[in-house]
Amino acid sequence: MTNTKSAQSTSKEKVKGTSTLELTRRRFLRSPMAKVGGVMVLALVIVTVFAPFFAPYDHNQIRLGKAYVPPQPIRFIDHEGRFHLRPFTYALTPGFDPDTWQRTFIEDTSRRYHLHFFVRGWEYTLFGLIRTDIHLFGVAEGGSIFVLGTDKLGRDLFSRIIFGGQVSMSVALLGAIVSALLGAIIGALSGYFGGWFDMVVQRIIELLLSFPTLPLFMALSVAIPVEWPPLGVFIGIIMIFALLSWPVLAREVRGKVLSYREEEFVMAAQALGATHLYTVFRHVLPNVVSHIVVVLTITVPDLILAEGALSFLGLGIQPPLVSWGVLLSDASTLETIGRYPWLLLPGIAILATVLAFNFLGDGLRDAVDATSTV
Repeated sequence: MTNTKSAQSTSKEKVKGTSTLELTRRRFLRSPMAKVGGVMVLALVIVTVFAPFFAPYDHNQIRLGKAYVPPQPIRFIDHEGRFHLRPFTYALTPGFDPDTWQRTFIEDTSRRYHLHFFVRGWEYTLFGLIRTDIHLFGVAEGGSIFVLGTDKLGRDLFSRIIFGGQVSMSVALLGAIVSALLGAIIGALSGYFGGWFDMVVQRIIELLLSFPTLPLFMALSVAIPVEWPPLGVFIGIIMIFALLSWPVLAREVRGKVLSYREEEFVMAAQALGATHLYTVFRHVLPNVVSHIVVVLTITVPDLILAEGALSFLGLGIQPPLVSWGVLLSDASTLETIGRYPWLLLPGIAILATVLAFNFLGDGLRDAVDATSTV
């Protein structure tokens, strides 16, 4: 009995002597879904950041003779049942389906193209500094490796999904970061100063939150001038997301700051002659950073869905930029989906990314909760 009490006492002393960051890390690692979400998000970031390396083809390269090629399977077993250690694809031969009167592609089993890694292909500049033509995988000249098929212009869908992720995740991340900065600053100032300033801010927040989000996004997106270049539209969409997403975080930060402003460390800073702004940014805001990070993580999937919806409707990202929403717009009719179902694959990318960020956000939220057990 004594040994049990001693072990429990030692465990409590270890917890008491552990930093907040370490306790947060332990709580995060206790959640399997949080770890899965973290790994998925990390993989998505790596693939999108190094998109030209992972993409076997230029995502804007048009091949009219290869329009609507179905996904090509990567094989280890040939048509005669023989196993091959090196994966391969078969050559494609155009054909004609007499039932649908549509062009089809038939595998030519007499010609195999083996898959190679770290191959040379189209040139690109990584981060605007490193010029190279090395890609993760590819096949010999004359063959093709359309893992997820092609679209109506013969552009490789796998490469377009990777580059589309680059745009969709950039819009969502930048929009979430700007909205988090606005929400944190406005919410902290509102909670700290109170009075008429707090009243005005809260009425503005209530007004913005009273509108349904997606229709408001759509209304403001229509206001973007049509003569703006694609990069201008990209920045405009980010600003719209940021300006309409900050109220939720601002209200939550305000509530926390209201409880902090009467704490001893705030009163001590004021007694030492610290200005109000210095007190807010140096002493108050650092105490809500963990909450801001959690809200930021949860905001990203919402903005990815919003961008996808706007671009699908033609109100968001515009060509030649490509996003997941732009790719989904190619599958806007039931007839197209019935004939070319692989055009829905960008939706799977959106779903996987949203789930990954939700898993990560839920894990972070539980990890920063001081009432959680270690």
